[in-house]
Amino acid sequence: MISEFKFLVPWGHIAAKAWGAPQGRPVLCLHGWLDNANTFNRLIPLLPKDCYYLTVDFGGHGLSSHRPPGFPYHFLDYVGDVHRVVAALKWSRFTLMGHSLGGTVAGMFSCIFPEMVDKLILVESYGFFPAPKGDERGPGYNKQKKPSSPFTLKDAPSILEEYERLLRPKRKLFESLLSLEANKQYSAQVRSPQEALQRLLKANPNLTEDSGKILLQRGATEVPGGVVYNRDIRVTLHNHSFLTLDQSLIMLRKIQADVLMIIAQDGIFSTESNDMPNVKPLQEAYRTFLKEHFHYVDVPGNHFVHLNEPEVVAGIITTFLSKGENLKASL
Repeated sequence: MISEFKFLVPWGHIAAKAWGAPQGRPVLCLHGWLDNANTFNRLIPLLPKDCYYLTVDFGGHGLSSHRPPGFPYHFLDYVGDVHRVVAALKWSRFTLMGHSLGGTVAGMFSCIFPEMVDKLILVESYGFFPAPKGDERGPGYNKQKKPSSPFTLKDAPSILEEYERLLRPKRKLFESLLSLEANKQYSAQVRSPQEALQRLLKANPNLTEDSGKILLQRGATEVPGGVVYNRDIRVTLHNHSFLTLDQSLIMLRKIQADVLMIIAQDGIFSTESNDMPNVKPLQEAYRTFLKEHFHYVDVPGNHFVHLNEPEVVAGIITTFLSKGENLKASL
């Protein structure tokens, strides 16, 4: 049984869909950036039937309301979406499953509210997305020795350059926001269904055509002359407010949940990727601090393995969910 929900929030609603009976073990599922709740459409039917799976559309995605005009989207806004939903459901303890950005949100939620999460499932995600290479320790901390003062004359030019590199994206964010607001037609471009699909597939080459169609069922709305994308264009303005790697490693210790991490061999978080220097330190930190409560699995497939080939990960997730207490949702 699949049900649709709308959770009221001050700016509108957060849309969600659920599989199973509300009395089942609660599992909250979080999608990736620019995706929507349909990303789990093919996976959830393959998972244990004694669970109650709720998938949400983050604000500005899918069928959820857009944020109020004039404001960019912050990463912690998505963590706030999760907290509002579980508060409305009166869930005190549950499982979190997240793909990509959804996994990062799930990881942060598990650090802020560790007592609420019994199991954490990360699909193509490390639960954190630290600052890009070169900013791993924050301005002025990339050297072998920490300077005695951020304003040491010898180090001042390089520190200022590092701060400039951090400030530049913030400037671009605000300038881009104003530019979007000046373009009154940005959110209403009408495309044919086929054009909308091809544009989605071009932007996400890891998606199969069938997977793209599944996402568009919730990601686009039919209008006279074609379809329009539902997502708020403002979510494309990156506003991560990155944690440093050191901060991520410290926060990771707060997690109390059993953690399952599934990484695709052809995904974006391969340990062999030179573009992801933080992957190995994070992986080692999970093993060090969570010990037997951390489970890591490599699987064949790409970043959307859970949607393209759900049978590849379904058995792994089923085994993980089947271990431990038979938690019931409080509704």
